[in-house]
Amino acid sequence: MARILVIGATGLVGRLLADGLLADGAEIHALLRRSAGRSAPGWHEHVAPPADWPELARTLGGDVAISTLGTTWRAAGSEPAFRAVDLDAVVAFAAAAKAAGVQHMITVSSVGADAGSRAFYLRVKGEMEAALRALGFARLDINRPGLLRGDRGPERRLKERAAIFVSPLVNLLLRGRLDRYAAIDAALVANAIAALAMQDEPGAFVHHNRDLRRLAALAPARADA
Repeated sequence: MARILVIGATGLVGRLLADGLLADGAEIHALLRRSAGRSAPGWHEHVAPPADWPELARTLGGDVAISTLGTTWRAAGSEPAFRAVDLDAVVAFAAAAKAAGVQHMITVSSVGADAGSRAFYLRVKGEMEAALRALGFARLDINRPGLLRGDRGPERRLKERAAIFVSPLVNLLLRGRLDRYAAIDAALVANAIAALAMQDEPGAFVHHNRDLRRLAALAPARADA
């Protein structure tokens, strides 16, 4: 049974990932700002401010560390606040997990992530990726999905709802290398991460939409699938 540290377990991908990992018999230690209200064999909540997550990660240790953490510009409200979540919190968690002996890190980034990008969002994601590479994990999986489709609840923004509504039509135009920019179901991304958590080949790997679909097919069949 794999022992997995997770941050972002209450988000769109994180919730689905937790469902899948628990169904696979994993032992999940989720670091949370507030309780997820979940009760299941193998599920362990550690509720604390994000500033305390690194110490929790160092104490808990594990086989794999996973970050599906991310915020939105609307929720963050400023560039420093956005950076504090999507860069600082992720890297601090990863560094603490590495110090605790975790050798496999998995993160959700974004298509187009580039530390040299003029776009703030993509630049922060690129800086996060570079910082994780520098930590020297035996295996690092960076997932770069396109627009995530799924139920985010009532807080979903109007522009996002519109983008998801037209995404099937747009996806028809995104073929070949452009496929990486297509929208993708969050459930597929979650299943891909669950499959990656079982991989142990060393190296640093970047996964775009096509890779994520292939990996999702490797996830164990589940009764609720």
